[in-house]
Amino acid sequence: MNVSLSLALNDDHLDASQGTQQRQLSIAVSAIHETGLNDGTRNAPLNLCLILDHSGSMTGRPLATVKEAAQSLIDRLNPGDHIAVVAFDHHAKVLIPNQLVEDPEQIKALIQRLEPKGGTAIDDGMKLGIEELAVGKQGTISQAFLLTDGENEHGDNQRCQQFAELAAGYNITLNTLGFGSHWNEDVLEGIADSGGGSLSFIEKPENAVTVFNNLFTRIETVSLTNAHFLISLSPGVRLANLKPVAQVTPETVELPITEEGDLAIIRIGDLMTQMQRTVLANLYIDQLSPGRQTIATLQVRYDNPALEQTDLLSEKIPVEIAVTESYQPSSNPKVQKNILALAKYRQTQIAETKLQEGDRAGAATMLQMAANTALQMGDENAATILQGSATRLQEGEELSDSDRKKTRIVSKTTLQAPS
Repeated sequence: MNVSLSLALNDDHLDASQGTQQRQLSIAVSAIHETGLNDGTRNAPLNLCLILDHSGSMTGRPLATVKEAAQSLIDRLNPGDHIAVVAFDHHAKVLIPNQLVEDPEQIKALIQRLEPKGGTAIDDGMKLGIEELAVGKQGTISQAFLLTDGENEHGDNQRCQQFAELAAGYNITLNTLGFGSHWNEDVLEGIADSGGGSLSFIEKPENAVTVFNNLFTRIETVSLTNAHFLISLSPGVRLANLKPVAQVTPETVELPITEEGDLAIIRIGDLMTQMQRTVLANLYIDQLSPGRQTIATLQVRYDNPALEQTDLLSEKIPVEIAVTESYQPSSNPKVQKNILALAKYRQTQIAETKLQEGDRAGAATMLQMAANTALQMGDENAATILQGSATRLQEGEELSDSDRKKTRIVSKTTLQAPS
């Protein structure tokens, strides 16, 4: 098992006659499976926990479809995989303790017994879910699916964030699924971002099985975990002070940086064989002498759960730039698309802030800009949704809960079309 790492600058030339200049460094990484990318085998067993809301608001079709979606995942697990199920209302309980998948029908029967009742305490569900995943963590790829349809009315949102950060520290990935239109996008996005997972939107009950299975298909391709970029910057090169690093695929997430000696450390989490993680680093480069110059070196540190190996290191790769006295701008279109994806996300964030402040006109303007940015990068689905929200605000309408959810999702990634 190894990693594929590729680097590109938005412009790999620099003007020798100018002072400090800005460049965007795109870093794309994925896992390489030794036996091939499409052989249908996993690198390590899965350790899966379903953390399911069964509050009173899930009565009827919602809970029925969630149970159907959960059972569909049980059918896709292998005998060597681990499964646990936690159910929460205003309290949480372990419905199925962490165990090997030896009797799928019995596991599905236990899920089927879930009945709707009570309120919502997401953090209690997270606590038990993390504890159950810890039981089966050794030599596995640990993932949680956290689904809720409501606000954390009986819980503490700050506690949710703390549990997400704790899970990431234990190499446990938290994926969140918002069901319907009344969940809190700030809470679920915060959990997914800090927990290294993804945020999904199940707008209608009939979409539950498809969304669950799409997410499961993605995590089946995870081969390496706990990946970090180790960036060593050359003298005269520095990261931007404000929002220096962000992931742009598969979701857009602002990433924190820690320091270990002279290294800038960026945690990116799981590495997949069939999907790249792409990160943009915002660099400032002081005036350099003409010629080919190394402005940074980059390495990936990661774990291989199949072999129970930790802190493995990829080869170091230099980041080079050509410093010329006859400079002509030369934009890299792939990096430019990544820059646009990040711009779309940040423009939408500004729009949401303005809307919260009561500045409807300002919010509409920013959403219009985000729609135009989405069009530039060829994301027509996002452009349609963002433009629709901008138009409703311009016409004096309120954005529905569903509009807000869709706007948030398409700012970060591509919204899955309903089946």
